[in-house]
Amino acid sequence: MIDVKICGLSTSESVDAAVRHRATHVGFVFFTKSPRNVAAAQIGALAGPIPPHVRKIGVFVDPGDALLDDAIRAGRLDAVQLHKVTPARAAAVAKRVETWVAIAVRTAADLAIAPSFAGAAHRLLYDAKTPNDALPGGMGLRFDWQLLQGFDHPLPWALSGGLDADNLPEAVRVTGAQMVDVSSGVESAPGVKDVDKIAAFLHAARQL
Repeated sequence: MIDVKICGLSTSESVDAAVRHRATHVGFVFFTKSPRNVAAAQIGALAGPIPPHVRKIGVFVDPGDALLDDAIRAGRLDAVQLHKVTPARAAAVAKRVETWVAIAVRTAADLAIAPSFAGAAHRLLYDAKTPNDALPGGMGLRFDWQLLQGFDHPLPWALSGGLDADNLPEAVRVTGAQMVDVSSGVESAPGVKDVDKIAAFLHAARQL
C-alpha cells in the first residue's frame, strides 16, 4: 500500500474513519478562509485519540510563528505542510519541526522552484495550482500528471490535487507516487468529509 494522507479533517467521525481504514497520515487545516479550518483550541480533542503510528500533519498558508507554535503544541503535530512560503521561511520552520512544502503546479515551469527547497524542507507536495483568488488547495483540481514523469525530485514527495478513489490507480501509475494526499475527493460537500468515500479511497490505495 502506498502512504495516504487524508487531509482537511475537522470532525471526530472523519478522523475515526481515516484511522480505522488505515490512513498513514491525517491532515488538519489551520487557515480561516478554508471550509476545513480548525482552530488550535479544537485540535487537541480531534488529535488526541489518534494512535502514534498515524502521523498528524498541520496545513498552513504562510503562517506566523504564534499560530504554528499553538497548533503544534495543542495537536502534538508530527509535521507541518506549508503553502505559499519561500525557501528561507521553510528552512526556518524546518529547524523546529518536520516541514513539507506544497508546490502549486499547472505547467512544467512551476516545477522549477522545487530544487530551491532542497535542504530547506523535508518533503514536497505537488498540488494543482488554483486560480489566484481561490484557496491554495482542496478545490478538486488536478494538474497534468505526466509533468512528473522523469522529473528529478530533489526531496521525498507526495502527489495531491483532484484525486479520488476512481483515478488514484492511474495517478500512481503515471507519476510513480509512493505517497498521495486527498481532501475534496473524499467529501460530499466542501469541508464535509464522507466516511464512505474515505473508506473507498483507502481501499483503492491498499490495492496498489
